[in-house]
Amino acid sequence: QVQVVESGGDLVQPGGSLNISCVVSGSFVSLGAVAWYRQALGKQRDLVAALGSRETTDFITVPKGRFTIFRDSAKNTVYLEMNNLRPEDTAVYYCNIQIQEHLGNWANYWGQGTQVTVSS
Repeated sequence: QVQVVESGGDLVQPGGSLNISCVVSGSFVSLGAVAWYRQALGKQRDLVAALGSRETTDFITVPKGRFTIFRDSAKNTVYLEMNNLRPEDTAVYYCNIQIQEHLGNWANYWGQGTQVTVSS
């Protein structure tokens, strides 16, 4: 069974930095495109950053330079590096990833989310 688990969320001060991660475990053939979304309290879930299966950054909604998405394929892990955090970045951050469960059979997975709070 495949599991997708985010971690690293924390309380940070404005201007601070934080790295959150998304680890995929279990039995699968390969990983495809991945994205980070965030959902603030009472708001819809929004796309933050996406990375194609060939490690090209396809789409970033947060201004480039503050957030960076990257993956470590050997560890089946995707990271979101966040710098110069602002109170409006406060949200639950979710990992979404395409996983080839069996040869030719792809499925879309969500993690359970990790809370990032930016406050003084």
